[in-house]
Amino acid sequence: MLDPIKKIFPSFSNELVKEIEVNATIHSFQTGDIIIRTGQYIKNTVLVISGKIKIYREDENGGEFFMYYLQPGQACAISMICATKNEKSQIMAKVVEDVELIMIPLPLMDKWMMMHRSWYEFVISSYRSRFEEVLEVIDSIAFRAMDERLEFYLKRHADACNCKELKLSHQEIASELNTSREVISRLLKKMEQRGIVSLHRNNIELLK
Repeated sequence: MLDPIKKIFPSFSNELVKEIEVNATIHSFQTGDIIIRTGQYIKNTVLVISGKIKIYREDENGGEFFMYYLQPGQACAISMICATKNEKSQIMAKVVEDVELIMIPLPLMDKWMMMHRSWYEFVISSYRSRFEEVLEVIDSIAFRAMDERLEFYLKRHADACNCKELKLSHQEIASELNTSREVISRLLKKMEQRGIVSLHRNNIELLK
């Protein structure tokens, strides 16, 4: 497994990779599976080998607030924090593209922080990048009008998949932006008229 792990996590030292091979387990999940739920205790640190996971908050009525995606070579910083403090999860994690994950037992996370410089730097980098991403989301909510929030939302999804065609329904977008489907449909139509998007039956194509 040494070569595949090094390819996906190139910053990991050979010594760390060998420890992962000995102590971690590989698990696969299918699209639609919920792998972390609000209120549960997290027992493992999760590294993504392949696929994509959506991290979001869920309100008491089942509404979703999209935070960010996890993709190959990444780990969920929020779940790491909950795990190290033995706190219940405050987020939901749903598979949006079939994933393969490395599950690392919680006690090893703290141990490796002291033993392996490459693990320490990876964890700190994960914290920093996710913190910056969440700040962008907060700024979007606090300081932007809904049309700007929608454009920001679409560009984040495009960056996450490195694609221009987004398989998102108007209702899905409305739920994640906490507004109505009618508002999203109206704003998307205006964006199409401005040449920012092209609306198709099953996807939204980002043009700019």
